[in-house]
Amino acid sequence: MATAAQPEILDLRHFSAATLRPLLAEESRVWSERLRWDYRSSANLLLDYLDSHVLPGYVAVEKDKLCGYIFCVYEGSKGVIGDVFCAPGLCEDTHRVEARLIDHLLELLQFSPGIDRIETQLLLHPHGVHAPVFEQAGFEVYPRLFMELEFAIGGHGELASGAGDTLPGELVLRPWRDADFAAAGKLIAAAYQGHLDSRINDQYQSVAGSLRFLHNIVRFPGCGIFDADASLVLAYRDRRNDTDLAGMVLCSRVGEGTGHITQICVGPAWRRRGLGALLLQACTRLLIDNRYRALTLTVTEENTPAVELYASLGFHVRHSFDAMVWRRPARQR
Repeated sequence: MATAAQPEILDLRHFSAATLRPLLAEESRVWSERLRWDYRSSANLLLDYLDSHVLPGYVAVEKDKLCGYIFCVYEGSKGVIGDVFCAPGLCEDTHRVEARLIDHLLELLQFSPGIDRIETQLLLHPHGVHAPVFEQAGFEVYPRLFMELEFAIGGHGELASGAGDTLPGELVLRPWRDADFAAAGKLIAAAYQGHLDSRINDQYQSVAGSLRFLHNIVRFPGCGIFDADASLVLAYRDRRNDTDLAGMVLCSRVGEGTGHITQICVGPAWRRRGLGALLLQACTRLLIDNRYRALTLTVTEENTPAVELYASLGFHVRHSFDAMVWRRPARQR
């Protein structure tokens, strides 16, 4: 039996945005079909970077056709793999080509001086598809769930009922403000201290990192277009400067009629009082009033209390994927 020809793996920086535009258009179609996610804004941002020829990554060429790509970004001593994609129909085995692209990028990152950590969350790819490649390279793999709630037409539905009934008297629920950035960064760092998700995303481990995370989801379209009208905070009623927050939910528009929760957290002192459900109820009510049809979110499968909360509110699992983390052994630093 003849062995399938191996695709040629080439440096991404040698290719222009125009060359990758058809591939990204196909990827946008897959995002929409699989996750209801309009990937076009993210694709356009990536195209801007491609024309600068500074984005680290690789492309796969099979039978003289560009059929796949992978890229990463550097954040200090960390490398973040942003995406890997191979277009169905342009190569004989998309998973095999994607695995080769991953192998090349992991070799680049793990042998790069000063890179002590690598993270990635391959949201588009089903759980387990590429986990073996990362595990072989020494990564920890964390299964995650992509959950979805479809809104009942003509009403707020079960999730929106009773919002505000359990709000403690010292707190007020109000819309997000740009002035909330500093307080929100403090809240995220406090809420995720020692949490499983801070092992997956090290930005949660400090206030400075949490502020970078907030900047990315509020200012850039990688997680959709930030919807300030559907984003809410739990502030202290008697504090004029709002230097602290008790909780928050941030939402972005990721597709026509689809919202996505980019962050929901409650401060440690306010847990187990139903405030997470309250925030989701209030956010959902706003989305329905603005003619959204569905809401999605992601959660680490091992985070059982959160998974159970979302399921109790009507969310169901639409898709599962993997987050992967690698840390350079201390003896090699």
